[in-house]
Amino acid sequence: MKRLMQKWDLSPIRAILALIVFTLTGTTVLLIKKPLFKLFEIEHITTVWGYLLYLILILPLYNLLLLVYGSFFGLFKFFWEKEKRLFYRLIGRKTS
Repeated sequence: MKRLMQKWDLSPIRAILALIVFTLTGTTVLLIKKPLFKLFEIEHITTVWGYLLYLILILPLYNLLLLVYGSFFGLFKFFWEKEKRLFYRLIGRKTS
């Protein structure tokens, strides 16, 4: 826990809140993924369509939920910085 607090530069309570946000986001995405895959008649993520659906819908949904839950717990700025770094990595730019 100390290592996370140092890495994230957060107080102990804010670090715990960040972990709660990650937990809620992951759980929410898991709950949404099953009906969404069922709607598109995809049984497993191992199919090509499963990967595409995951990349097009689930991944952005996860990132959006991180910001929503992060805002709710007062950690929007923390998660916004994480999202910007992820975006820059995806497009191949260095963060400034």
